[in-house]
Amino acid sequence: MPLRSQAVSSAAVALALLVCSGPALAQPALLQPALMQVGPSALPYDARRGVFTFAPGLEASLPAVVQVTTLGQSSGPSSDADDPKPYASGSGVIVDAAQGILITNNHVVENGRKFTVDLTDGRLFDAVLVGADKATDIAVLRIVPDGRPLNLKQVQTVDSDTLRTGDLAFAVGYPLGLDQTLTMGVVSGLNRSGLGDAVEDYIQTDAAVNSGNSGGPLLDSRGRLIGINTSILSGGMGGGNDGIAFAVPTRIMLYVADQLRTHGEVKRGETGAIFASLTAERARQMRLGIVRGAIVADVAPGSPAERAGLRDEDVVTRIQGRPVVNAGSVNATVGIAAPGSTLSVVYLRGGHEATAALSVETPVDSPIHIGVDRVLAYGATLRDLDGEVQVAAVEGGTPAAQGELVAGDLITAVDGLPVADARAAAEALRGATGAVAIEATRNGETVTMSLDIPPTA
Repeated sequence: MPLRSQAVSSAAVALALLVCSGPALAQPALLQPALMQVGPSALPYDARRGVFTFAPGLEASLPAVVQVTTLGQSSGPSSDADDPKPYASGSGVIVDAAQGILITNNHVVENGRKFTVDLTDGRLFDAVLVGADKATDIAVLRIVPDGRPLNLKQVQTVDSDTLRTGDLAFAVGYPLGLDQTLTMGVVSGLNRSGLGDAVEDYIQTDAAVNSGNSGGPLLDSRGRLIGINTSILSGGMGGGNDGIAFAVPTRIMLYVADQLRTHGEVKRGETGAIFASLTAERARQMRLGIVRGAIVADVAPGSPAERAGLRDEDVVTRIQGRPVVNAGSVNATVGIAAPGSTLSVVYLRGGHEATAALSVETPVDSPIHIGVDRVLAYGATLRDLDGEVQVAAVEGGTPAAQGELVAGDLITAVDGLPVADARAAAEALRGATGAVAIEATRNGETVTMSLDIPPTA
């Protein structure tokens, strides 16, 4: 072993012995890192028992962690519709003791007919579903009073934006059929996405999380809620813990829970832009000096993104002042932005940085969208080309596809009326119903197709 490595190892051993001996032992000044100093930053120490412990900060939060059991109709010839059977179990955490409100995962309560909540003191209560959001895997339950005093405890919540990689993290829940279990790790990553949900900006931790922990809290070293445990990555066939778990941060959880309590659902807006994660390969192709960001993959005609000036292949690097790691960072921010709000966006185009004010608007269910340089009408993208109306693309399964429009067609008339540009074609379709005749030129020949437009469109 090289001398330098041996010296470092010896110092580490000496430091470990100093830590283990307790704060009463005098420490040489050269071996006193910041975390070893006396005062608020010192490791929690129980002098009576002579042990280091995080129990004082965590114990107040543990009664707020509950077991959630979901009951549904059993299957088979003896199934009784009036006697739902337990089929899923997970964890939850009480965030409002006065109202009996607790947070858990959507996948814990999904398709359930009845729910029960086990408290740490042994009491069992029924609960009702306030609302659930599949996009974030968050659900809200309310404990139903039955005449007994509830005397519930709630957890204190902290802003997850204050987290740093390396912070201690504690997962609490009811894994693998066990009673309430506490495991410790660190925040091993932030802004994780790509696991399959629509709105993802997860906290990654190596605190042991297993089946049954779903919906339980991830706490900091003071026992404050920083996230809701929702999933794990496992390399083994059994799906056990491999030290990679993910939690929905409180930044997202609080918005979703408030929406569910207020509306029973999450009212989301849209920007009209589709984002893809910037990869190293794509960064090389675009000659970028960065590998983190979100590429604008598509901008809908007439959408807020188009009005904000965003174009295909713009690379978003910051949104609302937050660094963009990948597409999940953008989708997570848009996913918890109330309709009517405006998001500040920083992006790169052609190697130059620019900013935009991106509006989040209530989705409009319309088959026709008119943009600056193209139109989307009943699944067909139309654009002006040398004084003609060209069909640039056709989405499968739409009225345009069923009417046998194909990319490359040059539309000349709609319902017998000549059209000079894409906007005129869209306006002609907007007022039409039933079978609408579309005349077009295809490979130099005139063809007539019938576009079936529903009356309610």
